[in-house]
Amino acid sequence: MSFYGVTDLWTYVLGALGIILLPGPNSVFVLSVATARGVKAGYQGAMGVFVGDTVLLALTALGAASLLRTYPAVFMVVKYAGAGYLAWVGLNLVHSAWVRWRQPHQMSSTATSETPAHLAHPFKRALVISLLNPKAILFLLSFFVQFIDPTYATPAVPFLILSAIVMAFSALYLSVLIFAGVRLAQAFSQRQRLSAGLSSAVGGLFVWFGAKLATASLN
Repeated sequence: MSFYGVTDLWTYVLGALGIILLPGPNSVFVLSVATARGVKAGYQGAMGVFVGDTVLLALTALGAASLLRTYPAVFMVVKYAGAGYLAWVGLNLVHSAWVRWRQPHQMSSTATSETPAHLAHPFKRALVISLLNPKAILFLLSFFVQFIDPTYATPAVPFLILSAIVMAFSALYLSVLIFAGVRLAQAFSQRQRLSAGLSSAVGGLFVWFGAKLATASLN
């Protein structure tokens, strides 16, 4: 028995919640922006994630995963572009953290007036990070298809229901991260070297995300 074309609704809800809670470049970037620039910038980054996820969901519905499988060269181009971008964001984070580590007093007096280049446009950055991940399209298709009743008359209805659930979880989770980032910023505002150490760790995480994407395959 299905709910408007969705099979095993509660299994999907639990699975979607677990997927959202797994750390990834989107959530880590939003947390970094909120920590560095506050709630408003954090939500600008979150909006970039929402738009990117919406585009990926639409592409999934239109069969983008099949396109990537049919034309591996397209997958390779998008994959390496995404990996390079994630690595660039990570290296910028590490560099700015290194500067703060070496000159903590000078940076504390100028931090409020200068915005790192990689955090200057949070909506655009988050949108690009979200879109340049071909594995996300393949994952969405392989996950969603398990919970859509193929005999349902209007396949768009269960797809919209599943999309709404995962987007709602994403909105709640990113909101928690944004306010957590603001609290972290307040806690570390006078501890520049500790803040720099955490920023460099986040940068290293982005480089790792990039390396992981660069070695990803369609299987």
